[in-house]
Amino acid sequence: MLDLSYEAPKPKVIAGAKHDWELVIGMEVHAQVASKAKLFSGASTQFGAEPNANVSFVDAAMPGMLPVINEFCVEQAVRTGLGLKAQINLVSAFDRKNYFYPDLPQGYQISQLYHPIVGEGEVIVDIEPGIARRVRIERIHIEQDAGKSIHDMDPAMSFVDLNRTGVALMEIVSRPDIRGPEEAAAYVVKLRQILRYLGTCDGNMQNGNLRADVNVSVCRPGDYERYQETQDFSHLGTRCEIKNMNSMRFIQQAIDYEAKRQIAILESGGKVDQETRLYDPDKGETRSMRSKEEAHDYRYFPDPDLLPLEIEQAWVDEIAASLPELPDEKKARFVKDFSLSEYDASVLTAETANAQYFEEVVSHCSDGKLAANWVINELFGRLKKEDHDINDSPVSPAQLAGIITLIKKGDISGKIAKDVFEIVYTDGGDPAVIVEEKGLKQVTDTGAIEAAVDEVIAANPAQVEKAKANPKLAGWFVGQVMKSTGGKANPKAVNEIVSAKLGL
Repeated sequence: MLDLSYEAPKPKVIAGAKHDWELVIGMEVHAQVASKAKLFSGASTQFGAEPNANVSFVDAAMPGMLPVINEFCVEQAVRTGLGLKAQINLVSAFDRKNYFYPDLPQGYQISQLYHPIVGEGEVIVDIEPGIARRVRIERIHIEQDAGKSIHDMDPAMSFVDLNRTGVALMEIVSRPDIRGPEEAAAYVVKLRQILRYLGTCDGNMQNGNLRADVNVSVCRPGDYERYQETQDFSHLGTRCEIKNMNSMRFIQQAIDYEAKRQIAILESGGKVDQETRLYDPDKGETRSMRSKEEAHDYRYFPDPDLLPLEIEQAWVDEIAASLPELPDEKKARFVKDFSLSEYDASVLTAETANAQYFEEVVSHCSDGKLAANWVINELFGRLKKEDHDINDSPVSPAQLAGIITLIKKGDISGKIAKDVFEIVYTDGGDPAVIVEEKGLKQVTDTGAIEAAVDEVIAANPAQVEKAKANPKLAGWFVGQVMKSTGGKANPKAVNEIVSAKLGL
């Protein structure tokens, strides 16, 4: 069982000119469903195709074309709901959300307003060890994406690319449970991690496959607690929505700016208007996009071309049985089975490929703590320096485990191990063969080490007297012996023999 005995972080308090204020944040994350075909057509979802190459007659809203639901997209939404410990609704329905825009050929978007496929769930957002925020998920519904309008290719004309039109999205709507900009970014990071573990969204924010609308409002200290007791939104301030955020850094910057903007309005006696805003990262400010529409402004009604969507509990149970081990469970297992710190376990489970690599290393060398140290500090450090990820690693799990095994057997020291790692990283090869061929094996023969120690002591009588007066100086002799043996002497044996010879 996963231990969720954590303490909630304190809300961020912002000092205004007159009062203290607190932030209240809710998120609507649009995650593109990992599927090769669109939600209601068989057109490809491949990114980077020629403009308007992935467009079927249905996507282009040709007369008489009817949508046909993609079962796999539904399965992916159910899988996501289960991964967020959410209620799966066996009956859901599609609605038409009506608005006109050039990249929306139908003049409406097929979405789910009244009967979403997924109900209430949760995300546990780790802030630091022992500190986490529970963010409630209100709903997840599936809907079509719109196309893309391009305004910077010609000074006189705009262009429309319909490749994204009809691509399946999951809109994951949170409650207003997030209390600061860092938490908001951490929430998106955690949600993206879960989706990638589940395989339901690749989380590529650069391509627009994961983007967030951030609802920001401010209230006076104590008002949020009153809202929690009553669930009455009147205790909270008027919210503004910042659209289409696809960077953790920009999410934090936009929230900071927007909170201060709202506080300045309220403290000068003004009223915050509910509206949709955009964040300009070049100017570091949000600007008004349009007044915030309510549901009735879109004239929602049930889609007449689609029957209510009914799924069976047995199918949901099958999907649940196929779920992978999720990040929180994997992290808890790493801490328990390998005696890792929470921090190390978090680093190793951040991505599925990282966790898989680590577990393969451990399967070959059976020392979790030493393996974690080498994977995180040596391998990840080197990969990051060269801007690579684990999939580009020139060192295989078996090779890294080979180095660790040589350390554990006492064949090489930690220092020599780093030299061996460098050779394997650059040129490849079997660590054991490299150590043998290059004569890097550690000297464990106490007779040879004693001889080296005696030689250093005999050559440095003045240093001997200093070391006897100050035992900390014995380290100098250890260093000299290691130097004289080319770093091959067993450091533990050297320490013991130096101490014995100096009578310390």
